[in-house]
Amino acid sequence: MTDISHQFGDESCLATVSAAGAELSALVFDGDLDALWNAGPEWRRHSPVLFPIVGRLADDQALIDGKTYRMTQHGFARDRVFEWIERTPTGCVLELCADDETQAVFPFAFVLRIAYRVSAGQLIATYTITNPDERKALPASLGVHPAFNWPLHPGEAREDYEIIFEQLESEPIRRVAGGLLLDETFPSPVDGRVLKLSDSLFVEDAVIFDSVDSRSVWFGRPGAKGLRVKWAGFDELGVWSKEGAPFLCIEPWRGHASPANFSGAFKEKPGLLHLGPGAEWTASWRVAATDA
Repeated sequence: MTDISHQFGDESCLATVSAAGAELSALVFDGDLDALWNAGPEWRRHSPVLFPIVGRLADDQALIDGKTYRMTQHGFARDRVFEWIERTPTGCVLELCADDETQAVFPFAFVLRIAYRVSAGQLIATYTITNPDERKALPASLGVHPAFNWPLHPGEAREDYEIIFEQLESEPIRRVAGGLLLDETFPSPVDGRVLKLSDSLFVEDAVIFDSVDSRSVWFGRPGAKGLRVKWAGFDELGVWSKEGAPFLCIEPWRGHASPANFSGAFKEKPGLLHLGPGAEWTASWRVAATDA
């Protein structure tokens, strides 16, 4: 245990979380399945927290109460150092609160608390946003962005990997251009419940399911142990990789990038939560190593 990071787990799952960004930075199952991307040169993050926006704003600008604020892609939480609230052998709790630095780009009060724990061989992450302001609502989004090794096992072919959805996913998908959500929709690349993975899938950036019915997916190579990812409280799902990079991101979101044609005030941006004074919102995701 250090001020910088905290390692915790059980005999089946060992995790490490960093105070910087409250980011999950290592995840190993059964002593030898190294699940989490190592933040290599292709992408220098492991599993950033997206708050108070998911995706980009047009020109990286938010119009709030008649004033323009600059906020870059995915918001500021991933670049802030969180406070340790609790650390135990099986988990930890971290917190980020509004301060002068956040107020300069996002003039709202908030408390973002993230709890990680390992239980029965799985990692569970729970996110709680609280609006402590007694007078005005808090408009915000939150997303998770875990990157998993692709392939999970040395020597496997990446093109043999697939995502199996819990439900049939035939609804059209969305795409982004320049980081902004396109108005048009695209045919779903999911065949029944199966999304075959390939580099060509990500030439046009992320695959965005904004009307996803599933609340879990399995990622892996048929016949080998893979990862079961489940979520609750999130409405959208992004799947993303950099072309040719050996990682895959499975990203439950509450919110999405600004539509390409949106030019209104921040509070009118589609996809936001609107937490009234004193209100609270909670969501979670979990991951375990399983067969399909």
